[in-house]
Order: sequence, then structure tokens, then C-alpha cells
Amino acid sequence: MIDLEDKSLPIPIYKEKHNEPLKLQKSRLLYQSRKRGMLENGLLLSTFAAKYLESLDARQTKLYDTLINMPTNDWDIFYWATGVKPTPQEYDNEIMNMLKEHVKNANKEKRLCQPALY
Repeated sequence: MIDLEDKSLPIPIYKEKHNEPLKLQKSRLLYQSRKRGMLENGLLLSTFAAKYLESLDARQTKLYDTLINMPTNDWDIFYWATGVKPTPQEYDNEIMNMLKEHVKNANKEKRLCQPALY
């Protein structure tokens, strides 16, 4: 069993992609939102991306990129989005607020599988 709190296990540092065209960045983020390695975040982030990603401006897209790629533990994202743990200041922004509202699922949408890509 792997101890996720063990900091001696090196996790690759995310390398920010500079000068990436917005359309390419959104395509990458759509893929990354779907392929999380844990079903819970795959469902939450893929449905969030399907609903909002196309309408995000460049600044908001960068915030989303940072949110899903900088934390080293996907469970942190899940706990922040669901309100189990407080969101650290560096991720507490409009995109996280949108994700938290998405997680509440006020319209009771069925989210049993990831949405179709196109």
C-alpha cells in the first residue's frame, strides 16, 4: 500500500505550457478533465468541462489549468470541490466556485458517465 502523505515519493512537477494557443489548451484540458485516474474526479471534471470549458476566456482557462494540474493529489481537488476540506487560497477563485456549484448539481442532472466528446 502506498502512503499518499509520504513526501519521499517524488511526484513530477507540472510544467506550465507557455504560449499554448487557447484552442489547443482547451482541447488538452478537455482530455485531462476526462482522464484523472479516479472515477469521481473524472465524472466531476469531465461534466464541468463539457458545460463550461468552451465559454471560458483565456484567464479563466489558465485558472482551470492550474486547478486541475498543480495539486499533486486528485483527492485534494475532490475534497475542495465537495467542501470536505477548505480550499487553499491559491485555488480559491471563480473557477473553484463554479466547480463547487457544479458539484452541488442543483438541477439534479444525471452524471453517471462522462459526456460524449463531440
